[in-house]
Amino acid sequence: MGAVVFDLDGLLIDSEPFWRRAEIEVFATVGLHLSETDVRQTMGLRIDDAVGHWWDRHPWEGLAPVEVERAVTARVAELIESEGQPMAGARAVIELCRHRSIPMAVCSGSYAVVIEAALDRLGITDAMSAWHSAEWEPLGKPHPGCYLTTASKLGVDPTSCLAFEDSFNGAISAKAARMRVVAVPEPGARTSPRWGFCDLVLDSLTGFDAAALAALEGGTAAT
Repeated sequence: MGAVVFDLDGLLIDSEPFWRRAEIEVFATVGLHLSETDVRQTMGLRIDDAVGHWWDRHPWEGLAPVEVERAVTARVAELIESEGQPMAGARAVIELCRHRSIPMAVCSGSYAVVIEAALDRLGITDAMSAWHSAEWEPLGKPHPGCYLTTASKLGVDPTSCLAFEDSFNGAISAKAARMRVVAVPEPGARTSPRWGFCDLVLDSLTGFDAAALAALEGGTAAT
């Protein structure tokens, strides 16, 4: 295995509720009252794409879209710094990769301020050989650019990488970069057939162990 690349939100850190909370709060300040169901529609998208989704459908007055992006991002970073907790099994998977001396990286659609806050909160900054934000790419996930750049930062071929993702858009991004993909969908999406292109689908990271890693290294897909 050349490297393991982790998504961040909802995969390593339980921050998806923070994104929903922040989006609902900030959009309300411009008169757009969204529900939990509404904001789940843009899960896995870069924040500018999520904001653009709602701007196209319900343009508002007051804050410009870029100001909404910044406000949501700043609020999420604040919530992570004060309340962020690791997802179940996240530390164990990182320790497994560390024990095997497999280089690790984070590839996230979140902006740098959120990534830095999360890595610091989890205490895993030093465990990562690199990290990359889709903030610095022309296009966010599901475009593969973010994953391709992350592999380049690690100095490995994307085809030798294993990516962990919790969102459909993220899984598409990693697979389009020709990486093997372990999907860890939120509970309500776990049984959907649309994850069929992934190499392994898990209920949580607690289901990933040395045997699963060996199977993926040998090219054996599992479910």
